[in-house]
Amino acid sequence: MPPPPMERLPDGFAVRLDPRARRRDDGGTLLGGSPLRLLRLSPRARELLRADRLVVRDATTATLAARLLDAGLAHPDLTPLTGPDVTVVVPVRDRPAALARLLTALRADPATREVPVVVVDDGSVDAAAVAERATAAGATVLRHERAQGPAAARNAGLRVVTTDAVAFLDSDCVPRPGWLEALLPHLADPRLALVAPRIVALSGGPRGWLSDYEEVAGALDMGPYPAAVRPLSAVSYVPSAALLARRAALGGGFDETMRVAEDVDLVWRLSAAGWRVRYEPAGAVAHEHRTATGAWLRRRAFYGTGAALLAARHGSAVAPVVLSPASALAWGLAVAGGRWGRVGAVLVLGWTTARLTRRLARTGQPVPVPLAAGLVVRGSVTAGRTLSRAVTRHSWPVALSAALAFRRAGWWVLGAAVADAAFAWWPQRRRVGPVRFTLARRLEDLGYGAGLWWGALRHGQPRALLPARPQRRE
Repeated sequence: MPPPPMERLPDGFAVRLDPRARRRDDGGTLLGGSPLRLLRLSPRARELLRADRLVVRDATTATLAARLLDAGLAHPDLTPLTGPDVTVVVPVRDRPAALARLLTALRADPATREVPVVVVDDGSVDAAAVAERATAAGATVLRHERAQGPAAARNAGLRVVTTDAVAFLDSDCVPRPGWLEALLPHLADPRLALVAPRIVALSGGPRGWLSDYEEVAGALDMGPYPAAVRPLSAVSYVPSAALLARRAALGGGFDETMRVAEDVDLVWRLSAAGWRVRYEPAGAVAHEHRTATGAWLRRRAFYGTGAALLAARHGSAVAPVVLSPASALAWGLAVAGGRWGRVGAVLVLGWTTARLTRRLARTGQPVPVPLAAGLVVRGSVTAGRTLSRAVTRHSWPVALSAALAFRRAGWWVLGAAVADAAFAWWPQRRRVGPVRFTLARRLEDLGYGAGLWWGALRHGQPRALLPARPQRRE
């Protein structure tokens, strides 16, 4: 990947504090971001952040805005502007009707009516049907006589693009009006390589018993909040179903040897090279989700196989569980140690609180025991939810074996499965019933976990199955 330019954020660029960030010490510290961090502010920075919005006006405000962005404590607060010229690249294989639907949506949106479109036919059986739909919408058509995979198809389109920006849209997507206008302003950040919209369910298509679940918990939906995208964070990647990129940042583009997880790999390579990647849910692209149970499960297993490929390239960034040793010890004692184990878990948490208190203490300030205790409790709850998810998703073959061998383990596994589903279902309780949600979530995890283990064994990559420690932060 080419390195990002050393330019600072331009004057007029604005950021707004994440509404979930918390001010402490009379505005002297900020708590938030992902992973969670406590950022101490200098007196000058505190003065500049009296309001929740910061506008870049000089080198000092540019440095502060960049620090807040990279910490996940703030997000761009941009007004619509005329961005760089864009070309849309659409990889397609054997979906002429879906392609026509996508191109019709592009031409119906005033913002994309005149945008150049490159359709890359990746070995379709009926090439004439694909070409007919594409040329009718004024698109340029490239063709692979043999299917080479979506990464190769996107790269073929990328190589003929001459505009500064390129948007990738899969053929089973339908962009909603305004999607591009929400993404383009982000390119005012000279270090921004990639920004992705929210992927939502396409309405009006065939429905099945999985439809309600996919609408609230689709695998491609990164949620309602904007985010900085980086490994081991709340939004660690964005799917390639819909992306807007700075062409100069992409280098050779996607890894064509990868038939799965090539989007994750691209994001992580950009992040390692120093580029910023962002998720912007203000822009939305609808996606035709699979609703037939067999096809849906096979797709989840297919996604799982990508972890081994990522482990070979990015090591512990693909870890299914990120857990501090103290949290792991506390939960291990609480689960396996009976009464004395629970006492030991409390002692571990107390020791962790004492250590954190010393780290947070500042001269002339009250000893921050409540803050430290709150952070430890919050971290422990998050660790518990992470472990519950891992038991039923990433490590279910081990968990199932333990449950069959030991009755006590069986109860813990059942409790983890119920707790994980309950926590995930509660925010969506008005849109989908608990039984359907729980059944779909457990089936999804079985499919993904099976693919994960198969991929790890096939490629000899145990790192795809192993936990990792949190990264050290400044």
